[in-house]
Amino acid sequence: MKPELNSLKQRIQNLLSSPGYRPMRVSEIVGSLKLPPSERGQVRRIMDHLLQQGSVVHVRKDRIVLPSEANLVTGRLQMNERGFGFVIPESPDPAAKASPDIFIPAEDTGVAMHGDRVLVRVNQQPPARRKGRVPERASDKISGCIIRVLERANTTLVGVLQRSPHFHFVRPDDPRIQRDVYVNLSHGTLKPRVDDRVVVKLQPWENRQMNPEGIISEVIGRSDDPSLDILVIVKKFKFRVDFPPEVIAHAEAIEETVPEAERMRRMDFTQDMVVTIDPDDARDYDDALSLKRTGNGRWLLGVHIADVSHYVKPGSALDREARERGNSVYLPDRVIPMLPQHLSNGICSLKGGVERLTQTVLFELNPDCTVHSRTFHDSIICSSARLTYKQALSVIKPQAGSKPLVDNPAVCRLLQDLWSVASRVRALRFANGSLDLDFPELKVHCNERGLAERIEKQENDISHQLVEEFMLMANEAVAAETRRRTMPSIYRVHDEPDVDKLEQYRDFVIANGFTMGDPSVRGEIQKLLKRLAGKPEEYILKLNLLRSLKRAQYSTTPVGHFGLSKENYTHFTSPIRRYADLIIHRSLIRATKHSRKPLPHARDAAYDSATLDTICNHCSITERVADEAEKEAVKLKLIEYFENQLRKHKLETFDALVTEVRNFGLFIELPDYMLSGLIHISTLGDDFYHFDAARQKFTGKKTKRVIQPGQRLKVKVSRVDRFKKQVDFALAD
Repeated sequence: MKPELNSLKQRIQNLLSSPGYRPMRVSEIVGSLKLPPSERGQVRRIMDHLLQQGSVVHVRKDRIVLPSEANLVTGRLQMNERGFGFVIPESPDPAAKASPDIFIPAEDTGVAMHGDRVLVRVNQQPPARRKGRVPERASDKISGCIIRVLERANTTLVGVLQRSPHFHFVRPDDPRIQRDVYVNLSHGTLKPRVDDRVVVKLQPWENRQMNPEGIISEVIGRSDDPSLDILVIVKKFKFRVDFPPEVIAHAEAIEETVPEAERMRRMDFTQDMVVTIDPDDARDYDDALSLKRTGNGRWLLGVHIADVSHYVKPGSALDREARERGNSVYLPDRVIPMLPQHLSNGICSLKGGVERLTQTVLFELNPDCTVHSRTFHDSIICSSARLTYKQALSVIKPQAGSKPLVDNPAVCRLLQDLWSVASRVRALRFANGSLDLDFPELKVHCNERGLAERIEKQENDISHQLVEEFMLMANEAVAAETRRRTMPSIYRVHDEPDVDKLEQYRDFVIANGFTMGDPSVRGEIQKLLKRLAGKPEEYILKLNLLRSLKRAQYSTTPVGHFGLSKENYTHFTSPIRRYADLIIHRSLIRATKHSRKPLPHARDAAYDSATLDTICNHCSITERVADEAEKEAVKLKLIEYFENQLRKHKLETFDALVTEVRNFGLFIELPDYMLSGLIHISTLGDDFYHFDAARQKFTGKKTKRVIQPGQRLKVKVSRVDRFKKQVDFALAD
């Protein structure tokens, strides 16, 4: 929208939100604003736009009010597999406190689907409890009814083609979309077969009494072909796999060598020992580290980040494509990069033995590893060694009888010094209130056909912590600098949690056999996390703590980061794979322009708050989508791995932890596989078990065996449901 239209839009919104405003027609609004004739025609266009957005609504047919005045709320619908949903309200002010989620009973979802942006009429009373229809956590929440779909999240769906006696339909893969989509195979040239997995293009759906209809636009393959799992996820989440020709041409036109003019104007670290530390199979290297002693006993720490801003100019084809993607996506058998490989794996990647352009945060650290000073530089490095986490770990935590996996003594000394500093920085961070919410990750190893062969749990060991601490330092330093200079920028924010959710979490902790003080006191959470370290229950209890906290997101308002206990925080260290980081590089360059040598081209784009707000919202969404896709892909491969055991009749025995006891069975967690499952009561064949609801336990009638939360069991796979993405287990004994 043009600046003059934005100004007029703001005047309209100010009028509608004024204390004395009464519902008016559009003509009355024009009169109240005392607009000249040249601007009156624009009001209706703006009003149509606001109505479409859900920013204003009609009451009494043709009068305009803000949604809040009519007890209406706009937000995103998050559906549950059981048919009900929750709407997460939108806030017009990013700094405002988030409104509570609104429970939507199944019968009140209208024609909305999971992910849609909707308009909700809020009820004054909490939803009545009806067996199977209202979850316990929703019984005390406000509820609502969806009255309009403002924006569809999906124009296409992925599912399996089925046939009834009279028609064909597509059953969506996503169980949160519970309506089948009717299709007419006589439309189009495609000839799919029943049980083919297909992409269906949705037609407008406006009548809840009828199922949605669609047209099959693509046939992916047979639904029972596991090698297509990841391709299905790519289609389902609509990831942009191929780059447009003009973007590829732009990237390939960039020279691989560092321009001489840049070498002359930048701070030169090419003679310093600089190392990268990344996973074994990493392809792009965003960050590198250097460390040396100064003459006064201090440390000089360099955090060097790939200078993507030098190559991706604001408004260019590369920039537009990167912004649209928002971030790279990492799936078990492929990476969908934010930037073309010529950049992400080439000139921007901090490979060993070649010169690369970087943005450097240079810290001078006191002997106790507190920050004495920090400066920001355009720089150039030449990485001395490309190290993996395993190599770094073998040096900083050598195993008895084993040789380090690094044979360069100078690199070994650097790694030891880096960990010496990082370990003290880490201790200071936790002393200042930071929560230890690091999680292990599952690495799925696939064969040439893309089938899961091996599952590896990767712990967050001290080699990962070494890198993490210095990245956190750089992120905090950049956020503090842009904030100090009041430069419009992007921040990574994490709001304080809801007290009610923390109290529910405390009940869960107690049910699992642990004690916990007041959960609203940060120190009590820290004490619990310390007690959990190394315990089988650690993963499930930390995971539920994370679910009790609010989700971190991007914002133009630096409200702080609860989990890290930092007043200033942003994302600066991964510009190859996160667009927000690239924007922050540009903001930092602009904020510190006075201390840099003249720039040969525009890299320090000036952004207004409205533009940055849009980017923040978009990057937060693309991040959530990528995170959901990555988790779903890993879970699919886990299910595939367990399904293979059933098919081959080679059942392994797994360690499991009971997390919840219900009248129909036991919910368990496999700590080594970070997977939840169910042991149904019918499989407990060694005895007849009595369920004690008050004490949350089963007791055997003859054996007196007790099974309760926190108990460790040996289990094996008994059933796999690929559609519901569920695995059932049975006791191994």
